[in-house]
Amino acid sequence: MVSARALMLQGTCSGAGKTALVAGLCRLLARRGVRVAPFKPQNMSNNAAVTSDGGEIGRGQWLQAVAAGVPAHTDMNPVLLKPEAERTAQVVVQGQATGRLEAGAFREARQPLLPPALASFERLCAAYDVVLVEGAGSPAEPNLREGDIANMGFAAAADLPVWLVGDIDRGGVFASLLGTLAWLDPADRVRVEALIINRFRGSRELLGEAPAQLAERAGVPLIGVVPAVPDLHLPEEDAPYRMAGARGGGHALQVAAVAYPRLSNHDDLDALDAEPGVHVRFARQPEALDGADLVVLPGSKHVFADLAWLRETGMAEALLRHCRYGGRVLGLCGGLQMLGEAIEDPEGVEGGGSAEGLGLLPVRTRLASQKRLAETRRTAEWPAPVTVTGYEIHHGVTGAQPGLFPLVARSADGRVLGSYLHRLFDSGPFRRALLAELFGLEGAGGDEQGRILAELDRLADTLEGALAPGWLEALAAARRGPGA
Repeated sequence: MVSARALMLQGTCSGAGKTALVAGLCRLLARRGVRVAPFKPQNMSNNAAVTSDGGEIGRGQWLQAVAAGVPAHTDMNPVLLKPEAERTAQVVVQGQATGRLEAGAFREARQPLLPPALASFERLCAAYDVVLVEGAGSPAEPNLREGDIANMGFAAAADLPVWLVGDIDRGGVFASLLGTLAWLDPADRVRVEALIINRFRGSRELLGEAPAQLAERAGVPLIGVVPAVPDLHLPEEDAPYRMAGARGGGHALQVAAVAYPRLSNHDDLDALDAEPGVHVRFARQPEALDGADLVVLPGSKHVFADLAWLRETGMAEALLRHCRYGGRVLGLCGGLQMLGEAIEDPEGVEGGGSAEGLGLLPVRTRLASQKRLAETRRTAEWPAPVTVTGYEIHHGVTGAQPGLFPLVARSADGRVLGSYLHRLFDSGPFRRALLAELFGLEGAGGDEQGRILAELDRLADTLEGALAPGWLEALAAARRGPGA
């Protein structure tokens, strides 16, 4: 097992900031000329990206690969669990869907996934100087330790040192770090070589002697108090963060994205929200669509269930009312399918059967057992001949209207649009052409990739100033190959 060139970041809880910290460290090391790759053995998320080798991984590992300046690869997230129904998740192994996992069988079903995770990890270790591994949730869950492949179970199998991260923004960070260490078995606890406090706001003097007391009681050095980065806007891995109620200032173009229960790839709208003069919010109630210039139906991991939710909650009627009053609608992937005339599932991809769509687009969709995974870089046919990039992840087969790429369909009045392309808005020239066509808005934003890199540089600069002297240098030097 190759382990001398790898480090694992684990957190005291979900949302402690592990994904961003790994991305920031990847960016820091890459800027120093270190060949670094991210890795997460097991991820649970419906935000996925297509990789250079034709598979799919969690969006967080895609972001970390961008930070590292390397192509995203399925080895960076060999096990991806994509929640579907209440107690079911699709299992993606090394980029390809392999079946479904029932919640009741979660613990025993994980162990067979360890060998492919280790194989992916070893390939990365052979190809890069440093591999930064991200844990999932918290390691201090004794009910999940047996058979674990996401935290200490993987750290033990790969013989990895661990940095433990606590989020001070949630409160109780000193107790959470100490409590996590106390719950770990001795063999796991000894792997923790450093502690990090994340998202601190205010003057460091406010912490007083608490950091020193923590290190003394834990018997583990505290190597950094990382400040919260103001207005850091990076793709979110788990949940949309802009809910209805927060309004854009001035005369911003108002975009309401419907946040149904099985929402996926919500970060497709990040570039649109970053565009000057545009404000995106997520909506879970019908009244939250009021005042929107554009309503977006994003992707869905289970279109039948989310289509039923639209009708049950009154969101479908609010959407139709929005159209009657001249509003515009865009459906992305699963949202496109719901806007059509019907969805059929003859192969039982989502349990079988059929459902009537919202009837706003003149298309019908059939769900096929084979999932389409494809990266795209083409010249748009509409609304202007500019380059557009993105990727497709879907089971749906929908007949496309000619001459509209990257759109699949458009209503007769031109107010309802649908596309299968995720990250549709990332390409600046296309985003500006679409906003000009639909709203007469002259955009000024650039490509999303450049904006993300600028945010990653801000994060890396913050980490560089926050980590105790020597730790980052030791990581880079001790884990680089011969002659580096």
